[in-house]
Amino acid sequence: MRPAPLSEPTYHVLAALQDGPLHGYAIIKRAETDSGGRVRLAVGTLYGALDRLADRGLIALDREETVSGRPRRYFRLTGEGTAALHAEAARLEAAARVVLRRGPAPFTSPA
Repeated sequence: MRPAPLSEPTYHVLAALQDGPLHGYAIIKRAETDSGGRVRLAVGTLYGALDRLADRGLIALDREETVSGRPRRYFRLTGEGTAALHAEAARLEAAARVVLRRGPAPFTSPA
């Protein structure tokens, strides 16, 4: 059975963690940058997503520290998370090839 496709925000959260552990705000900024501004995560949305990803075993808490009196949690990809991210990238690439192999889209003027 194939895993369910990842939503774009989830995909970019996992992709943000490819280079190593990040804290929440850094994940938000990396996802926004990597998506060209399409993915803009609110803090509450991010932490809900992180909890769900941790429950699925795709990410894990790496460490916690206190910065300026505030707790900061760092998350990292798990092996299962890396596999899910790469499977989704391959799925998206295959889907794009269906369209792109036909060549450039013809230009049509708006009606």
